[in-house]
Amino acid sequence: MATQTKLIASESFSEQVRREGLPSTECPCREMLKDVTSPWGILLLIVLMGEVRRFSELRRMVGGVSEKMLSQTLKRLEAHGLVHRKSYETVPPHVEYSLTPLGRTVGEKVEALADCIDTILPDILDARRSPPSPKHAYPDLASTDNPVTRL
Repeated sequence: MATQTKLIASESFSEQVRREGLPSTECPCREMLKDVTSPWGILLLIVLMGEVRRFSELRRMVGGVSEKMLSQTLKRLEAHGLVHRKSYETVPPHVEYSLTPLGRTVGEKVEALADCIDTILPDILDARRSPPSPKHAYPDLASTDNPVTRL
């Protein structure tokens, strides 16, 4: 039994999810994944990989994000230890954001995901325009061969 526990403990998160499904809603990793993979979280991590940025600069570079949503996302990423916020005592206030070492680690993975999507984007767009292949098409629910309709 101890060997099995050790094997399970050495599994990666993705291996555990494939084997058991998603962890409980109380698992802190779920909240972290939600915040990192939110549309604004991903973009902010990528933009902050480059250098230290001010709030207005982040808003301009990300585009389409409201001040409220940008502020909330930055606070969540900061709470997870991914973003560092430095406030200067000036008038008007001057605040800079940068990635922590943990943020850089996650940011590198997010960049790789974004670069992968960008690389295969033409194929994704082609797939959207093409009808689904027969092996991926939904079965005809009215068919007598469908086990659901035979019940």
